Amino acid sequence: MSTNTVDIPKKVTTATVARMKQAGEKIAMITAYDYTMASLVDASGMDLVLVGDSAANVMAGYPTTLPITLDQMIYHAKCVTAGVSRAMVIVDLPFGSYQGDSLRALESAVRVLKESGAAAVKIEGGREIRESVERILSAGIPVMAHLGLTPQSVNKFGGYGIRAREEAEAERLIADARMLDQLGCFAMVLEKVPAALAARVAREVSMPVIGIGAGPDVDGQVLVLQDMLGMNKGFRPKFLRQYADLSSAIDNALKQYIADVKAVDFPSEAESY
Repeated sequence: MSTNTVDIPKKVTTATVARMKQAGEKIAMITAYDYTMASLVDASGMDLVLVGDSAANVMAGYPTTLPITLDQMIYHAKCVTAGVSRAMVIVDLPFGSYQGDSLRALESAVRVLKESGAAAVKIEGGREIRESVERILSAGIPVMAHLGLTPQSVNKFGGYGIRAREEAEAERLIADARMLDQLGCFAMVLEKVPAALAARVAREVSMPVIGIGAGPDVDGQVLVLQDMLGMNKGFRPKFLRQYADLSSAIDNALKQYIADVKAVDFPSEAESY
């Protein structure tokens, strides 16, 4: 695989990530849900920022992604786009905003782009959402696909386990990936599938494949920002690498603040008017 890097312009686009796959340069993607964190993420040089429906878990405390609404997703997307100038911002269409009704899917995608300023939408599923994908693409809206573990189908799957271990499901996933590629999706998230299967999909489709729990042999990786920063202590799946321990750092800072307030050490004379 080439080690060449793509000369990334000020704004990352669908054309940028296509060139990155062709050049063999890995794509870095992370979630964000608010202005402050999005600003930090963008300044780091991140390629793609996903306003994930994982906001339902991370920001609202729901046990699944199902309750979050389109209005809520647009709100989070507005906050993120306000803080991003370089990275490409993609927004999840939430549960119920695109399944089974391609016209509603188009309306949802149009609202996201018009009201938030994001560049693309992401939707979960394969052949069962083909009409929705086609209709959104027909309006010139970039679509990121999502196969493997699709959290909006948690009740169907009965949990968040690894997908496509059996040959029949693996072959269906490959067929769906090819279909979504042929329709014109600009990229795909592949979640919690065997690494060998993910590598095969990445080889057989022209669009970049972004993995999460899908091994190293795909075109890029995505993690939830709060997870990789160690802010959610109770969530430690095998695929997660924690790059910081902000939970402890924040806890220490808050306890020191409390102590300083109670000891009348804060504010000091220098911090007073």
